[in-house]
Amino acid sequence: MRQDDRSAERNSISQMWRKGLAGGLAGCTARTVVAPLERVKILFQTAHPGFVHHTTSRLAVLDALRTIQTSCGTQALFQGHSLTLLRTFPDAAINFLAYEQLRSALITAPDEDTPSRLFISGSLAGAISMSCTYPLELIRVNLAFQSRPTSLVVIWNHIYRDGGLRTSAVANFYRGYTPTLLATLPYAGMSFFAHDLIGDWFRSPFLASYTSLLPAEHMPSRLTKRIQLTAPAELLSGALAGMVAQTVSYPLEVIRRRMQVSGMNGGHISQAGIADTARTILVERGIRGFYVGLTIGYIKVVPMVATSFFVYDRLKWYLGVY
Repeated sequence: MRQDDRSAERNSISQMWRKGLAGGLAGCTARTVVAPLERVKILFQTAHPGFVHHTTSRLAVLDALRTIQTSCGTQALFQGHSLTLLRTFPDAAINFLAYEQLRSALITAPDEDTPSRLFISGSLAGAISMSCTYPLELIRVNLAFQSRPTSLVVIWNHIYRDGGLRTSAVANFYRGYTPTLLATLPYAGMSFFAHDLIGDWFRSPFLASYTSLLPAEHMPSRLTKRIQLTAPAELLSGALAGMVAQTVSYPLEVIRRRMQVSGMNGGHISQAGIADTARTILVERGIRGFYVGLTIGYIKVVPMVATSFFVYDRLKWYLGVY
């Protein structure tokens, strides 16, 4: 099959909606696996008054999970998860689909298959998906921040009505957008880049017999159809990709979480920018403040990214997506 024919097939409506479906389902599966950990991480990052003391404990994550379950019940561990899924499906669908299409557009020949093009493809895909679904993410974070179950309508009204003039109401739903974008670019770029790079290592002649489902001599090019890795190899490549991406982008993630929940402790929404928020964190907790919750971030990201890439890969093959 000629390159032009392969490109047309990849860009067909049938292929695109199947990629989107696979991406959306993969994202929802991954988010469900780590939902309780995500709740705790948000509480730690935003310095919630009821959970700050847990951050100094050796068993901080377990202590926080126990506190939530004891005070509010098991369902509280999944507080805001329905909204998470509502936001995750389109976000993951757009993210994976955009990456596939951008990579296909930027890499049309073997000599163009460079790390920079993979990174750019991933970064742009992440920026596109995040921008489309950011208001839902802001509501989800504020919902997870609450100590007690809170109505989605209450959170919506709080964000919509606070911040002064009604003309700024729409802008309120993009509070923290800039640091989120800055964190998304390296996170998404490194996630896809590291995953593809590690996957290619596993498909190399030296490792293929142990990590892939076809012998090395039968391996197709990335520009045609990539062979499946074994389940352990695919999960490992996703896990390592998640760790790299999380490490690079974490300080900006802490800053944007602080900005997103501004005003939820009472009073009006703060208009502090990235620099002011970073300065506040530095004064309150020092350099360590930018990495609070990083351990739980790793604990959450490793299974989440591994699950996401694994499910996406398997669903693509099941749906006949190249």
